[in-house]
Amino acid sequence: MSREHLEKPLTRELKTISGLNCKVDERLARYTSMKVGGPADFFIDVQSRASLAPLLGALSRHGVPFYLLGRGSNVLVSDMGVRGAVLRLGAEFRGIEWQEGQSEARVILGAAYPMARLVRDAMVRGYIGLEFAEGIPGSVGGALVMNAGAYGSEMEKVVERVEGVTLQGQPVDFTRQDLVFSYRNARLPLQTVVTRVQIRLGKGDAGEVSLKVREFVQRRKRNQPSGYPNAGSMFRNPPGDFAGRLIEAAGLKGKKIGKAGISERHANFIVNLGGAKAEEVRRLMEMAGAMVKRRCGVQLEPEVQFLGEWKVRSAERKVRSHSR
Repeated sequence: MSREHLEKPLTRELKTISGLNCKVDERLARYTSMKVGGPADFFIDVQSRASLAPLLGALSRHGVPFYLLGRGSNVLVSDMGVRGAVLRLGAEFRGIEWQEGQSEARVILGAAYPMARLVRDAMVRGYIGLEFAEGIPGSVGGALVMNAGAYGSEMEKVVERVEGVTLQGQPVDFTRQDLVFSYRNARLPLQTVVTRVQIRLGKGDAGEVSLKVREFVQRRKRNQPSGYPNAGSMFRNPPGDFAGRLIEAAGLKGKKIGKAGISERHANFIVNLGGAKAEEVRRLMEMAGAMVKRRCGVQLEPEVQFLGEWKVRSAERKVRSHSR
């Protein structure tokens, strides 16, 4: 069914659900860390858990696909935009509750709570376990679904419980044992929309935690690009190696297509030099993948998630995928 046939009845129904802010043809570049991306048919801010379930039900009844957009990192949105609805979790999903004991703390977080703020919170309180996440720009929910990690640690090491809503709007609750984590992936049962995450952190010395976080800050400043918008690591590290090293070995450090460029500082980052298009970024990724395969014999797998409709070239099909 075309958007013209969907827009009026769906918009009418969405207006009956409190706690939603719905925009039509909203450009997504402003919501992504790469600062690229065309318009979404529907862009919906969801302010509460009470409004999320009926929203999912309405989208399901109207046959409208939806995609979650957290803080816009680790995602590349097509210049052609996104057919369907893009959801962003709002106010009620940004809460935090600390339950502190003698030697550990449980922290209950809304899925939209910023990871960077959580790392600072834990540092100030003197809890260990999240130092690796310094510099991760996304939300708690996105970090969970991507099993975000760095410096030898990942989200799976601190997660205890996950709450969410199914695509039909039913609440679900999972313990750590229900979840299957792998490199940069957490497989959630029943295609869950994550709403809240519970983690456990150990008690440490606040000064030592602060020192370790500062060390990671300096390491990121030395090794990762700054000053230009980017989406984070573009490719997953292959077993026993690093995607950035392979791309540099293929001679592509500093390579540009249009206003997109492979970073001079870290070859696994593509930066927006000012006015870049998503298609330029994708072409750089394709070039890097092909050159690394040809020169190093390694097949790189994207870490960034593709969202929306893409130009069809040769035998390609339109790329559509979910994002955190």
